[in-house]
Amino acid sequence: MKCISGDKTMNTLQAGARLDRLAVSPFHRRILWLIGAGMFLDSFDIYLAGGVLAALGKSGWSSMQSNAAFLSATFLGMLIGAVAAGVLGDAKGRKYAYQFNLLLFGVASLAGAAAPDMTWLIVCRFFMGVGLGAEIVIGYGSIGEFIPPAVRGRWSSYLSLITNSALLVSAVLGYLLIPSVGWRAMFVIVGCGALCVWVLRRKMPESPRWLESKGRYAEADAVLAGIEAESQGGPRGGLQDRAPDPTQGRLQGNLQGTLQDGSWHSLFMPPFRSRLLVAVIVQIAINIMIYGFIVWVPTFLVKQGLGVASSLGYTALMSLGGPVGAFIGVLIADRVGRRKGLMAIAVIASAVGWFYAHSTSVEMATVLGFVLFTLTYLMVALGVATYIPELFPTANRMRANGAASAAGRVAGIFAPQAAVLLFAAGGIQQVLAVIIAALLLMAIVLALFGTETNQRSLEAISQLSPELARAGTGPNAPNTTAATAHSTTAHPPTTHPH
Repeated sequence: MKCISGDKTMNTLQAGARLDRLAVSPFHRRILWLIGAGMFLDSFDIYLAGGVLAALGKSGWSSMQSNAAFLSATFLGMLIGAVAAGVLGDAKGRKYAYQFNLLLFGVASLAGAAAPDMTWLIVCRFFMGVGLGAEIVIGYGSIGEFIPPAVRGRWSSYLSLITNSALLVSAVLGYLLIPSVGWRAMFVIVGCGALCVWVLRRKMPESPRWLESKGRYAEADAVLAGIEAESQGGPRGGLQDRAPDPTQGRLQGNLQGTLQDGSWHSLFMPPFRSRLLVAVIVQIAINIMIYGFIVWVPTFLVKQGLGVASSLGYTALMSLGGPVGAFIGVLIADRVGRRKGLMAIAVIASAVGWFYAHSTSVEMATVLGFVLFTLTYLMVALGVATYIPELFPTANRMRANGAASAAGRVAGIFAPQAAVLLFAAGGIQQVLAVIIAALLLMAIVLALFGTETNQRSLEAISQLSPELARAGTGPNAPNTTAATAHSTTAHPPTTHPH
């Protein structure tokens, strides 16, 4: 294939436009399951901590102080991993980054399974944390670069559903394996699973959008040709057969320099500094909700007079809202605007939180708690998995996603301690008052600075002015991809990557 260089190549390749008009195909389902497998193991590794630490403490292998150090090492590693993944993903590529972090937390998990004492386990957990924090950033940031805009929200929500299903699986396997086989088995499962997925992912292609942003046009076109060959009704032909799209050419011209340099500096220039603020606030609010309330529900119920077994039972019922919320995200992500949807969910969650804080029976609290769990993981699906990665151009998408994720991790570090102090000062009402304030702040920031991304190409989102972004107008506004929507909705992701 003859490779054309310079602006002519950029204007005729149009990786984003070619990807966006394809029908969903086996390629897209394969991408979903391969990225989802790594994300599932990532969440499994995070959620196994509770059962493992309980077993370590009961056996005398660890102490409360060592358990706290284990958790701190996890969060510190995830914080570093989120930032590092952003830089690595933008500089070296999406494939390089997610293979590196998957290998890191896989090998570290196997090393943790063989740890001779708690000190070594904590060291291994730090490196696991680096890989875990990186996987979330790269996974959610990558999926949208392959999926057409008409169904991008749905498929990002599918990824969130796969990821968060690890909570239930981790709890069940921990219940079955830790008492009989021991805690080391949990790390062996993660390590072996991660290495298997690493092998399967070796044949995954690099993002054509990223390749194009780096000027690697021939490689991008080769990947695009392979994807097009698998897509039913997708366009055929090579690099020179593409008719230039005037809108796409103008967008790419506008994105030169500031928007395509992939630097931290570009994130603090209009229009991306306001988008970075939105991404950070969304991450912080959701992490405060999760680590200031969700993880504390069993403890709060015990403090309010329930027995341990009863509190765990009621919490299990509430936890069913997690996958329900992610599934609702699948159903509505492409039907409602991301910005308006998140604003509405935040306001509804605030109201439900107030009623939960003032509930008069455990039955009422369980129902309201289920609704809060549902709304929380619906926000994860729409906000973390879908909305935040869409806000930024390809050249610094991972860097921005990593920065926002790191801010959320910082909130996750301090939220548990704050929850303890607030509960001691004013009970569950005080805890939820602060969480409600965080959710309402998120809604206000979205209203003032939010960008609507629903049904738009990633390239069109990158060049929207704040006014057009909030108004839901401008290039590639909603309803411009109806044909793509029709061709993509008939193929739900049902096949396995094998």
